Amino acid sequence: MNDDQLHAMRHSLAHITAQAVQHLWPDAKFGVGPVVENGFYYDIDLGDTKISEQDFPKIEKEMRKIIEADYVFERSQKQIDEALQWAQTANQPYKTELLNDLKRSGTTIAKELDKEAMGTIAEGDAAMDSVGFYTDGDFTDLCRGPHVESTGKVGAFKLMRVAGAYWRGNEKNPQMQRLYGVAFATQEELDKHLEMLEQAKLRDHRKLGRELDLYTMSPLVGAGLPLFTPRGTVLRDVMAQYSNQLRMARGFTKVWTPHITKQDLYEASGHWAKFGDELFLVTSQETSDKMALKPMNCPHHTQIFASQPRSYRDMPVRYLETTTDYRDEKTGELGGLNRVRSLTQDDSHVFARPDQIEAEIDGLLASARELYDTLGMKLRVRLSYRDESDAYLGDPELWQSAQAQLKAAVEKNSLDYFEQDGEAAFYGPKIDFMATDAIGREHQVATVQLDFVQPERFKLEYAGQGEVSLRPVMIHCALLGSIERFLSVFIEHTGGWFPLWAAPEQIRILTINDTVLDYVQEIEAVLRDTVLMAPVKYNELRFTRDDRNESLGKKIREATSYKIPIQLIVGPKDKDAREVSVRTQAGEEKVALERLKDFLINL
Repeated sequence: MNDDQLHAMRHSLAHITAQAVQHLWPDAKFGVGPVVENGFYYDIDLGDTKISEQDFPKIEKEMRKIIEADYVFERSQKQIDEALQWAQTANQPYKTELLNDLKRSGTTIAKELDKEAMGTIAEGDAAMDSVGFYTDGDFTDLCRGPHVESTGKVGAFKLMRVAGAYWRGNEKNPQMQRLYGVAFATQEELDKHLEMLEQAKLRDHRKLGRELDLYTMSPLVGAGLPLFTPRGTVLRDVMAQYSNQLRMARGFTKVWTPHITKQDLYEASGHWAKFGDELFLVTSQETSDKMALKPMNCPHHTQIFASQPRSYRDMPVRYLETTTDYRDEKTGELGGLNRVRSLTQDDSHVFARPDQIEAEIDGLLASARELYDTLGMKLRVRLSYRDESDAYLGDPELWQSAQAQLKAAVEKNSLDYFEQDGEAAFYGPKIDFMATDAIGREHQVATVQLDFVQPERFKLEYAGQGEVSLRPVMIHCALLGSIERFLSVFIEHTGGWFPLWAAPEQIRILTINDTVLDYVQEIEAVLRDTVLMAPVKYNELRFTRDDRNESLGKKIREATSYKIPIQLIVGPKDKDAREVSVRTQAGEEKVALERLKDFLINL
């Protein structure tokens, strides 16, 4: 089954879900029911009645009756006024509202609803004369399609969860119930997906974050503002250091910028007009300046570049900064480390001559591949282009040139890629890296972006040959992206069993009794003298000692619960034999003290 057929199948199941709900609750009011990743949802208003997971079996039973009836999906077209009469007669106020907006201007809905939801209603950006409907059996819905031929051809499905959702995403509107389902062409594919979801629960970074003592949240600090513990901070620092190390090897140098800035900077860059409502505003008690917490770093880096004259001989200029930015995300969209209000980016920017673009992008692509190869995550890339909307700045011809250059770079580097319109940044197209984790889920991680717009808006210049002033090109790159979001992916990818080089606590020494403490000191001296042959270089291993008066079994269980890669067990017999028991996920073996350093290096 191809993607279009799968989309039609899932879209049809959204309708069947609404139809089943209407059979069970005849007064149900419906919003929209789009296709989403791996399935579908439908927004439903049942007044004071709340759907719970206990209701899923009876809804699914009713859905199967509709599927077994094998009703044909019949398409019809109605004039907009006829459609409004239908919605009012059917007592469907949300459909009435959508139709009134479509009558005025199709763009109204496009601005407020996600693209998938807009796609379930009508095509076009102008005021509508007529709209599409689909009927199967006793159920009719406003929809442009497509659908499968009949209700009997919808594959395997399962209702998964119900959540609150404000109508049209506006907190001032009524809250509806969003009923989610997953759907696949075969029962085997569905079962595989459900098994993956069970694995995902076990690997949930929020659960592991607590169990491994990596980070915490505090209502006194605020929603979306994670606090990292000593263990979590080590993990953050190791990953950021590796990311920075890869780029510093390619000529990047570190810079630092403050966390607040005048509003003027973002007005000049274009960010204020696009994202002004996402900024945290700061009030000064000393000046009348309008300030904001910085939501991104590129405008600041332009000002470092502009701080002195540049020559074509100086190019490219490469800046690197790992720093925390702040965005006023909606409370309802915050979750664990996936979406936060304080996000730390391993950000970097290149200011280059046009003839240097190819080599710079090649180097950044190589760095991204090296990092994710090390992490054991398969990569493909999304070429994120502009669409035909007015959401983008700059000359369309420059956009076409930039998009062509990114595609050429991806093809030259033999990267698996796909293209998607409407996913570009407002200032330029992107190469977005999509990494597949250990249980088959795909996540956006690194990004490389080409930008002709900000250098123009800030009038950045360098002196070319003959002293003519030329405009540089700006290349944005983050290898981890948001470190918080990356860690949510990395924790779940590894299940908390981090590779030895990244583990917050790499080794724990477990003593059987106090008679071996002098020998433990000798072992610790070996560990301090051991530097792993790993992506990130440290002066010594990160190790601790558990010499409490507790049973060895309890010490092993506690060390294992923290998923410490190596446990060194030391008892009187080990002391006498000048050896140590090395316990890893692969098993346990005796290693002579004189061989311990080489053994650890070669793990």
